[in-house]
Amino acid sequence: MSQIHTLTMPKWGLSMTEGRVDAWLVEEGAQINKGDEVLDVETDKISSSVEAPFSGVLRRQIAKPDETLPVGALLAVVVEGEASDADIDQVVQRFQAEFIPGGDGEQDSGPTPQKIDLDGRTLRYFELGQGGTPLVLVHGFGGDLNNWLFNHPSLAAKRRVIALDLPGHGESGKTLQRGDLDELSQTVLALLDHLDIERVHLAGHSMGGAVALNLARLAPSRVHSLSLLASAGLGRDINADYLLGFVEAGNRNALKPQLVQLFSDPGLVTRQMLEDMLKFKRLEGVDSALRQLAQMICENGQQRHDLRAVVEQHPSLLLWGAEDAIIPATHVDGLPAQVKVLPGQGHMLQMEAAEEVNQCLLAFLQSVEQSGR
Repeated sequence: MSQIHTLTMPKWGLSMTEGRVDAWLVEEGAQINKGDEVLDVETDKISSSVEAPFSGVLRRQIAKPDETLPVGALLAVVVEGEASDADIDQVVQRFQAEFIPGGDGEQDSGPTPQKIDLDGRTLRYFELGQGGTPLVLVHGFGGDLNNWLFNHPSLAAKRRVIALDLPGHGESGKTLQRGDLDELSQTVLALLDHLDIERVHLAGHSMGGAVALNLARLAPSRVHSLSLLASAGLGRDINADYLLGFVEAGNRNALKPQLVQLFSDPGLVTRQMLEDMLKFKRLEGVDSALRQLAQMICENGQQRHDLRAVVEQHPSLLLWGAEDAIIPATHVDGLPAQVKVLPGQGHMLQMEAAEEVNQCLLAFLQSVEQSGR
């Protein structure tokens, strides 16, 4: 199976925003291995070589010597297996159309998100840590992998942890084929296949919880445990007005009342957050994707999916904010799972109560693995 990888400008240090290409160390058409030095890049503080995070043939040099590019910009295309020039052209065109300069600006020094081509669609993911049964983090409606910014490093202290942008979100491809849970879940499974990961722990927030539950329904042998944070798919009630308001909002004044509902502290909804969200919503294909997904999530003001039975099939942890204004915490009632409801917290508990959420997740994962289930 062929894979088309995109090599991007790394982020070396918190203050780095761009880098200048000094020289290519590998010619087009050459075989490279993971860890090989591919090109030299200079910044105002450091000069270093960019290493390949994957193996393959360097099929296309995109960045030119002496060119200055922002962090995350496309440097080269590396192919494992076979791919035509037309296939590579499509990947490059999609990347450039969807790339948001500064989109990875929150990332500290170290690994940067990667992009791959899966079934003709760009998928962005980020991984940190090594060892253990991997943990995959799945964000909610309108979110992206940065929703786990305060969780990923702590969770990756002793295991490999992977976060991704679901189709229609972040810097993954925006076009949805059906816009249903199966499509989203199968995308996560395709990423696991690409990374040669057989079995994982899944953690999903909101819509991402429904994606995790549905993946466990489709491929139960691939799932070791489920950690569900303010999850969709466990009850009929949902704040449908929020979904509609979020989709329709086209300016700060319309968007702010919607985002405020996500947090227990409305002060967290800053002007920058609003600007970043509006920038995302104005990207080509996003409006259509969000409308498809909103219709998939609920119908006539209620959730479409009942996935409660899946909880019985896997060790499960349910984490909720007691003051959740999007999906009520009462959805945990009667489910055969470990349950923790955090007083005073809203829908984005993994961000507002990150330390407590991290502790709960780490303790749960440890207990599951010690039990041998």
